[in-house]
Amino acid sequence: MKKLCILGSTGSIGRNVCEVVRRFPGLYAVHALAAGQNLDLLEQQIAEFSPALAVVRKKEDAEALSQRIPKGGARVLFGTPGYEEAASADEVDVTVSAIMGAAGLLPTLAALKAKKTVALANKETLVMAGEIVMEQAKASGVPILPVDSEHSAVFQCLEGRKMDDVAGITLTASGGPFLNTPADELSSMGPQDALAHPNWDMGAKITVDSASLMNKGLEVIEAKWLFGLPLEKIKVVIHPQSIIHSMVSFIDGTLLAQMGRPDMLAPIAYALSYPRRLPLAMPEPDFPQIGSLTFQEPDYERFPCLSLAFSAAREGKTYPAVLNAANEKAVGAFLAKKIPFGRIPRLVEQALSAHHPGPDMGVEHILAADRWARDFVDARV
Repeated sequence: MKKLCILGSTGSIGRNVCEVVRRFPGLYAVHALAAGQNLDLLEQQIAEFSPALAVVRKKEDAEALSQRIPKGGARVLFGTPGYEEAASADEVDVTVSAIMGAAGLLPTLAALKAKKTVALANKETLVMAGEIVMEQAKASGVPILPVDSEHSAVFQCLEGRKMDDVAGITLTASGGPFLNTPADELSSMGPQDALAHPNWDMGAKITVDSASLMNKGLEVIEAKWLFGLPLEKIKVVIHPQSIIHSMVSFIDGTLLAQMGRPDMLAPIAYALSYPRRLPLAMPEPDFPQIGSLTFQEPDYERFPCLSLAFSAAREGKTYPAVLNAANEKAVGAFLAKKIPFGRIPRLVEQALSAHHPGPDMGVEHILAADRWARDFVDARV
C-alpha cells in the first residue's frame, strides 16, 4: 500500500487524488493532507481519510482547525515549514505536489531531498527552478511523475523510447473560452467570461491562465526541464476538442499521440499507480459523435502571454520566476476585478522588462526574484 501526502488536497487536482484513494482503498492511504484555507473541505477530508498530519497556510487557521477535529487525530501544522514536514515525512511513499503557484517549490524540494517519489501537478515548481529540481531528483534517485494531462501524455508516449529518436513534442491547447473572441473585445472580458472554460473543470487561476494561454507557456517551460528538451523541439498547437493531450514526433517522421476525454482523473491515477494502470471504468471518446479533430496555430498577437513565456524560457536565469510571479499577481488582480483581462500580459511584460537578474541561481535568489515581481505588479495595480 502506498502512503500519500497530498499537497493542495482541497483544489481540483487534490480532490481528484482523493477520488482515486476512495476508489482503491486497498492500494492507497493518506498520511498527510495539506490545503490553503478551505477549512470546511479539509475537515471533511480529515474525517474521511484519517491522516496523521494536516497542514494549512496560517497559524490562526491551524488553531481553528485543531478545535474542529477530534482530539488525538491529525496533528495540525501550518505555513511553509508545515508543508515541508508533511511532504518529507518518513511514512510517505508518494508526495502529490498540487499546491497552486510558487508555494509548491519548497515542499516539492523537501520531498525530493527526502527521496520521495513526486507526482507533480504544480508546474510552477519547474518553471521557477527546473534545473535545481531536476538535479535534486537525480541526486536522490527518485522519479518525478507528471500529473498535468499534457505532460502525462508525453511521458506515456516516450515510455520505452530512446530520446535520441525524438524529433520533438507538441503540447495541445484547447484555446480556452476566448479562442474565437475578436481581439478588440478581449480587454472587456471579465472573470465570469474567463472562467467559462469549454472543456475542463479547473480552479480559477489555471482557468484564467488557459484563457490567456499563459498556462500553455508555463507548460512549455515545464516540459523543457521534465523531458530535457531544448525549446526549439517544443511546439504548441490549438486543438479545441481536447481529445489529443499531446504528441511526440520521431526522427523517422512518425508521431505518437495520447488520447482520451478531457478528464484529470486518468493522468492522476497513472502517476499514482505507475507503471501499472488502474481500472477507472472511464468511457472512451465517442469518435463518431465528435466527428473531427481540428488543429490550428496559436495566435501570438492576440495571446501574447505565450510569447512572453517562450521569451522568459530563452532568457533563463530568474526570468521564468518573474514571469510566473507577475502572472500570479496579475491574474489575482483580474479575478478581484481590479484590472481588465488585457492588462495581464502588459503587467507581465513590464515586469520582465524591468527585471535585472543577478549572477547566482540558488533557491534564495529565485525566491527573491519571485518576491520582487509580486511587489512590482502590486505597485502598478
